[in-house]
Order: sequence, then C-alpha cells, then structure tokens
Amino acid sequence: MGAQLRVYKRRIKSVTATKKITKAMEMIAASRIVKAQRQVTASTPYASELTRAVTAVATGSNTKHPLTTEVESPVRAAVLLITSDRGLAGGYSSNAIKAAERLTERLRSEGKEVDTYIVGRKGVAYYGFREREVAESWTGFTDSPTYADAKKVAGPLIESVQRETAEGGVDELHIVFTEFVSMLTQTPVQNRLLPLSLDASAAEEEDSAAKHEILPLFDFEPSAEDVLDALLPRYVESRIYNALLQAAASKHAATRRAMKSATDNAGDLIKSLSRLANAARQAEITQEISEIVGGASALADATAGSEK
Repeated sequence: MGAQLRVYKRRIKSVTATKKITKAMEMIAASRIVKAQRQVTASTPYASELTRAVTAVATGSNTKHPLTTEVESPVRAAVLLITSDRGLAGGYSSNAIKAAERLTERLRSEGKEVDTYIVGRKGVAYYGFREREVAESWTGFTDSPTYADAKKVAGPLIESVQRETAEGGVDELHIVFTEFVSMLTQTPVQNRLLPLSLDASAAEEEDSAAKHEILPLFDFEPSAEDVLDALLPRYVESRIYNALLQAAASKHAATRRAMKSATDNAGDLIKSLSRLANAARQAEITQEISEIVGGASALADATAGSEK
C-alpha cells in the first residue's frame, strides 16, 4: 500500500471515530432538551403569577417599598450573567456574554457603576482571562439547575439590593440569559428584575377597564410592606430559576445543533477522503499495471534479442 493511501485511510478512520462521538452527543442533547422544555413550561406560569402578585401588592397600596420604588438618581447596578459550564454549543455562551457587555456599557454610559455576577464556567473564564472583577460566581449546575441553585444565586443579589449604596448595595438588578424560543431559535435577552417595573401592570389595568372587568381590591395583613418583604425574595428566586431553566434548554438546543453540524461535516469529509483514497488506490493500481507491462515488454525484447 502506498504512503498516500495509508494517510487517507488513517484520516478516514479518525474522522469516523469523531463522527460517532458527535452523533452520540447530538442524541444526548436531544434527549435532555425534552426534559428541559418540560421544566421551563412548568416554571413559567408560577413565575408569571408571582410577578403579577407582587405588582398587585405594589400597585394596590401606597407603600413605598425600596424594592419597587424607582431611585431618582441610581448610581450602582448589578448584572447577573448566565452562561454554560461546558462548551461544544456553538456561540451560545459568547452571545450571552456579548449581550451582557452591551448592557454593561449602556449602564456605565448612564453614569452607573456595575457589579457583575456570573453563572457558568464559560463566563467566569471569560472575565478571569481579561482580569475583570466579578462580585460573585457560581458553577456546576447549568446543565440541570434546581430551585435550590436559584435560591443560592438569588441570596447575594437580594442582599445587595437591600443594602444602601454607600455600603456596597445596588439600586438596580438586571439579568442576562438565553431565552428558549424553539429548537432552532435561542435569543440572548436582558431584563431588569428590580426595581419592579409597574408599567405592564398599569397597562393591564387599563385593558381591564376598557373591557369593563372588575378590578380586585386588596387588604394586606399585617401590612403591605410586610407582604412585599415576603414576596419579593420569592419573586427574584422564581425569575432566576426560570432564567436558569431557559438557559439550560437553550444550551442543550445549541449543543444539539452544533453536534449535528459537526456530524454532517464529518460525513462530508469522509466522502471527500474516500474519493481521494479511491483515486490514490486507482493511481497505485495503474502504476503497478504499467510497471508489469513495462517489465514484460522489456523481458520480451531481451528474449527476442538473445534468440537472434
């Protein structure tokens, strides 16, 4: 076997092994997407209703709670960035990081200092490589987050919002994550969690009034402020949990898409290498036939010369 043919066969064997790995990873990611989608579907109604409850308390009372009241001149903001612990997901983590960078630049252009909180090794590695300060980070659960993980992340953020800015507290809390739209579409989004925006609830009340719906009246026990103190931590935890689940589903979808592309590319490469190997084998066979014919012809000429 010629040297060139051996090289092609070795490369075909290597690419075939890689194709088996990427195909297996594609199937694993596809199976995890189903579970992640169910978790997102289950958590979204709870987070939405809890948000409505908090806005109802805020709009149904005259209480000026620090977590629902806009600061006249905010000077500090916290940004929670959710990335992945693993790679092989195309531009999933890099797109989320870019969205967080744009948000950070906008907040700083408004004169605010930014504290960055990160979930996922990819985000931690990105900021660590550039020697950028990170307030706190969490890793190890991005593929399959639980509510306990969300509570662990939400704790320091809630504390920073409740502290005074002079003591290192923040006036605003933003979150950047990848929203799962469909199997083919995952979009990085940025939302402000706190202070809670009451514009949506006001618009909803206007719609209800236009439809002549009876709006509810609320009595608060022991007080609206105590109710807000109890509800808002749950609100932050539920929104972060939903964002973690959305990010996990998006990551699995991105991994599946990336591995499918890698598998398809490996198949195309195997076909190309097979054609080159066949051409090399044909050239080798042709050369051997030429050598045999040439040797036979030379032998025949030598034999004819000796007979003379």
